[in-house]
Amino acid sequence: MSEVSKKLFLLDGMVLIFRSHFAFSRNPRITHQGRNVSIPYGFTSTLVKILEKEKPTHIAVVFDTAGPTQRHLIFPDYKGHRDSAPEELDTAIPDVDQILGAFNIPVYRLGGYEADDLIGTIAREAEKEKFETYLVTTDKDFAQLVTDTTYLYRLSSRSDAEEIMGIEQIKEKWKVQRPQQVIDILSLWGDSSDNIPGVTGIGEKTAQKLLAQFDNLENLLKNTAQLKGKQRENLENESSVAKLSKQLATIDCKVPFEFNFEDMRRRSPDITRLNDIFIEFEFNQLGKRVFGDLFDRQKDAAKAELLQTINDIEVNYQLAETADERSNLIGLLSQQPAFCFDCETTSLDKKEAQLVGLAFSFDAQTGFFVPLPIDQYECKSILTEFQTLFEDTGIEKVGQNLKYDLTVLRWYGIEAKGPFFDTMIAHQLIAPHLRHGMDFLAETYLKYSPIPIQALIGDKKDQQRSIREVAPDELMTYAIEDADITWQLRSVFAQLLTEFQLERVFYQVECPTIPVLAALEFNGIKTDSIALSDYSLELSQEIMNLERKIYDLAGTRFNLDSPKQVGKILFEELQLESDPGKTKTGQYKTDVKVLERLAPNHLIAQHMLDFRACRKLKNTYVDQLSASIFQSTGRIHTTYEQAFTATGRMQSHSPNLQNIPIRTDRGKEIRRAFISRDHNHSILSADYSQIELRIIAELSQDQALISAFESNLDIHTETAAKIFDVPFDQVDSEMRRRAKMVNYGIVYGISPFGLSQRLAIPRGEAVEIIDQYFKQFPGVPVYIEETVEFARQYGYVRTMTGRRRYLPDIQSQNATMRNGAERNAVNSPIQGSAADLIKLAMSSIYQSISKRNLRTQMILQVHDELLFDLHKDEQDIVIPLVVKKMKTALSMSVPIEVEIGIGCNWLEAH
Repeated sequence: MSEVSKKLFLLDGMVLIFRSHFAFSRNPRITHQGRNVSIPYGFTSTLVKILEKEKPTHIAVVFDTAGPTQRHLIFPDYKGHRDSAPEELDTAIPDVDQILGAFNIPVYRLGGYEADDLIGTIAREAEKEKFETYLVTTDKDFAQLVTDTTYLYRLSSRSDAEEIMGIEQIKEKWKVQRPQQVIDILSLWGDSSDNIPGVTGIGEKTAQKLLAQFDNLENLLKNTAQLKGKQRENLENESSVAKLSKQLATIDCKVPFEFNFEDMRRRSPDITRLNDIFIEFEFNQLGKRVFGDLFDRQKDAAKAELLQTINDIEVNYQLAETADERSNLIGLLSQQPAFCFDCETTSLDKKEAQLVGLAFSFDAQTGFFVPLPIDQYECKSILTEFQTLFEDTGIEKVGQNLKYDLTVLRWYGIEAKGPFFDTMIAHQLIAPHLRHGMDFLAETYLKYSPIPIQALIGDKKDQQRSIREVAPDELMTYAIEDADITWQLRSVFAQLLTEFQLERVFYQVECPTIPVLAALEFNGIKTDSIALSDYSLELSQEIMNLERKIYDLAGTRFNLDSPKQVGKILFEELQLESDPGKTKTGQYKTDVKVLERLAPNHLIAQHMLDFRACRKLKNTYVDQLSASIFQSTGRIHTTYEQAFTATGRMQSHSPNLQNIPIRTDRGKEIRRAFISRDHNHSILSADYSQIELRIIAELSQDQALISAFESNLDIHTETAAKIFDVPFDQVDSEMRRRAKMVNYGIVYGISPFGLSQRLAIPRGEAVEIIDQYFKQFPGVPVYIEETVEFARQYGYVRTMTGRRRYLPDIQSQNATMRNGAERNAVNSPIQGSAADLIKLAMSSIYQSISKRNLRTQMILQVHDELLFDLHKDEQDIVIPLVVKKMKTALSMSVPIEVEIGIGCNWLEAH
């Protein structure tokens, strides 16, 4: 962008507000006080970026008003199809106004006119005053305003990108001779976003061709005799509609309202006012960006006025350093019904972490710290003193993110046993939309600000000291404070769990799962590094072969990573399609869907698909898995997130073992590298069969579905027989495929359009299939209707064990968001109950294996499947045990089936 003396930025306020709303709709920014600040945050982020990057000399923000505009007077249905604005805007717009006021940026709005018209009026006056003007928006209408000194500053869907469009860019994008012709394009094509009708049968490309021939709408309407057929008929019959559409699409650049450019001159913000707003809205990163370290100091000062710290209260924190002191502590803890403990370690990586100390608490403002020496033999010796205490099943162990502590203790040979109470897990159930870190919980529920770790080890990463270098008294206070806070949170959350009827899912499902996941992470799964290395080389060779074949077919070498070059080869050089689709930036579309469409008839497209698949397999999976093998054990020790998702399904990371490909032969081959620990063991796979469909049957109590499962029929064949009205034995593979898509589609709230896309059938046929499904299984639509109604009434839905999924958009006036919430209302009890089921099964199996002192170990959980390192001598004991526990984990009237497989590796077992 050029350096000019006068650079004016005009921001379309409502566009930025809606953009921010949708950017955070799935993951809103909520303050400690429960205030949704998503829109103000998104808006301010964009504003700050523009101020920093573009350095405008002048700036203003323009908003629409709520009432009807001049366009409504001439066309009452103007924008009439739009949903009501989200309720969030009622509070967000005043917040944004407040922020703009603190930035000293003028705001313009005028009843009866749209922001487009005010911006157009200002922009035209700015030209006369020799400004270089940038219109910040995503609306295509603004293209008509572009001149030699007025540009579109189009915001991308990504917050860190934008596109600046001048005359040449507008001409290229719209295929016009001058930007003003965009008005004529819209008058013919219409604009669905504003409900501008346009002319029947004329789309964007046709409109461009007509304007290339006739220059403008008026000239076109005078010369319709040169046209033929339906096009001429429509233009002549709808000439008044076309003229109306042009009137609606034209931005009024002569709005009578007062403004002056001196008011728009960029001024310094009101630092005090803006800083206060940023603190109130918890714009921490933005605050540091705008104010630097000053913001941290002022934020801390503001927080200090509201929150207590260690300096405001009297505590009884004690060091238990000698053998006698430790013995007295153990005796004291042994007498308690519950105690909290927290491990202080040198690393967050459980495999590498060394214990520095243990903190305990069982009463508010009271606690003990046991320092542990660097000598690991001596450290383990001290820990052994606490082994009986940790293994006592009569004492509840309390912690924050207990899985970490339990796994660390396992590396030291101590297996802590429940019952457990994890405050992080409790809060994930109570308020899943909020943060769950201890600092947040302490500030929110205890009005207390904990000692930051930086106070001990320093702020700057390259200058931070090790936790072992911290003075014992400092470390003692920090460590015990963590345990003390967690102990106090326990009573708060126990009450909330009861209030929200979450006791069953917390105490019976989640807490017993904690030691199971700690065991899985500790056990790991043995991985054949040589097999992975060999497969990586094999894929490398395959990638090179495919690359050579692609170049041979193309007749030239090119960059396979460049969509632009790939598109040029496919659609210009090889001309595989006469009218290929393009992206918003004008490039040819070369994504997977395009290549899959071309592949049956064009070998080069199939080779490109294979090339991409092989390279992704190698880079994303094979090589990453090799790098994840822990050298001292020869195993991969993944990390599980227990209650991270809204439905309660577990996730795996570092590395993610739940997304190992299974649908392709190449992907399946990776599973061959996951092997049993030695020749005395095999891999046992236990996989729930069609569990989500069985849960649909249970929740809906549809007798036809239940009967099919009770008869042990193939559910997809049975469904096909019913919806296509043919005998069971006459169902062909295509019928079964369609029925399977419907069965699983129902879980995700599939629409007729979605089903038609997946099955490549007309929408009308998809409607008939879904209607027939609901007729044959009438309990399912009743379940859907009743579940959505429950969600509307209470704002959440529940799983079979009581887990809640909150649905804040279930009453939204925005149809897209409301429909999404309704789909979640239907599928969350299904997916969530499946998640609860496998957790119940895991804890039950784990407890049985532990009690019997079996050598078999559970080593992996992937969706509905459990993997075990099965000792060959225990096969007759373990398999019936696993099957029984999985089948009976949750009381259901619908029979549950478990598929069993055994092999020397995961591929053979599954």
